[in-house]
Amino acid sequence: MNIDLSINPEETATIIKEFIKTYIENAHAHGIVLGLSGGIDSAVTAVLCQQALGTKKTHCLFMPDQTTPLLDQDHKELTQQQYKLNCTDIDITPIVKNFSKYCLIKQDKKSLANIKTRLRMILLYDYAFNKKYIVSGTSNKSELLIGYFTKYGDGGADLQPIGDVYKTQIYELAKFLKIPQALIKKKPTAGLWRGQTDEQELGITYKTLDTILRGLEIKMEPELIHQITLIPLNDIERIRNIRIKSQHKRRLPLIPKIGIRTP
Repeated sequence: MNIDLSINPEETATIIKEFIKTYIENAHAHGIVLGLSGGIDSAVTAVLCQQALGTKKTHCLFMPDQTTPLLDQDHKELTQQQYKLNCTDIDITPIVKNFSKYCLIKQDKKSLANIKTRLRMILLYDYAFNKKYIVSGTSNKSELLIGYFTKYGDGGADLQPIGDVYKTQIYELAKFLKIPQALIKKKPTAGLWRGQTDEQELGITYKTLDTILRGLEIKMEPELIHQITLIPLNDIERIRNIRIKSQHKRRLPLIPKIGIRTP
């Protein structure tokens, strides 16, 4: 018995595109804007948005800073050229430096990374407000389930088109959409500090992570996941606890009940 992570990429793409179209229509929005990073998740999201709404109604912002790998710039341009995406480049280095001057506590690399992602969110929403657009996030299911995103940063969006697609499934979608091989083969990284990679920071491969998360999703006990997959039980419990502790990042702010109904 195995834990199945396979998807039908054509069916998945169709569902996501219909979701995007319906959301935009119901919001009476003129289009959609998202961050294009040079990574596979944003490339897949951008192409799905473009196929759902058309090129004129899909706009991307590439917002590098001084720690953004040069390879990300190359891969952003590769994706932009292949799909004729509308994309505006904004170097946020001076914004980050100026903003940091006013912080009350000196930032370490992780708090500085949160500042960067929140500044990008501000730029996306400013663009969306002035164009009457909706902001699309680019987080996948693996990231969302363990809180591997910045609250009100890359987690700040109106919709998350690939939010129910595990990272390992994103690669199936990418192949179906003919995303450039260079992006598919690249090690996942947010580029928030030099040398950062997702799997190194998480201390686990995405394949193992997704297997654990899928097992938990279908209500398997950690011991059973361990028996089936031979993944160390302490890794399974660690991911389970991370998922529980990060619940607040997946919810709107809670409100104490005073009236007949809370907002």
